[in-house]
Amino acid sequence: MADFKLVIANAKTGKCVQQELKSPHSNVLMGKKIGDKIDGNSINLKGYELEITGGSDYCGFPMRHDIQGAVRKRILAVTGVGVKKIANGIKQRKTVCGNTVGEKTVQINLKVLKEGEENIFKEKEAAPKAAEAEAPKK
Repeated sequence: MADFKLVIANAKTGKCVQQELKSPHSNVLMGKKIGDKIDGNSINLKGYELEITGGSDYCGFPMRHDIQGAVRKRILAVTGVGVKKIANGIKQRKTVCGNTVGEKTVQINLKVLKEGEENIFKEKEAAPKAAEAEAPKK
């Protein structure tokens, strides 16, 4: 069905990691809303417990928790997700997505509630650049 890009954040360490979630496992997230909790075993993260905090659709419009469904709407807003404050009291018409994960959703933001067995936030060892290693020394 749909492939998702997951952005998983750990508030304790302040680190984030991105992962791709392909079609057979992504069906678990369809129909979930912002604030729903997800078992990590269903998306190949053993022992993790995650919460959906937001996301965006294929055009880049952000999800808002106060818009119901998997729809796109133009709202009149002063503050919140998808709105940059211009001045006090200035309302803006902005396009945003609903709070439900649907077919058009591409990216999903997740927050770690409970860590699992494997550390997915460990830093990858940086390999030395090939150009620096092969450059002749004077």
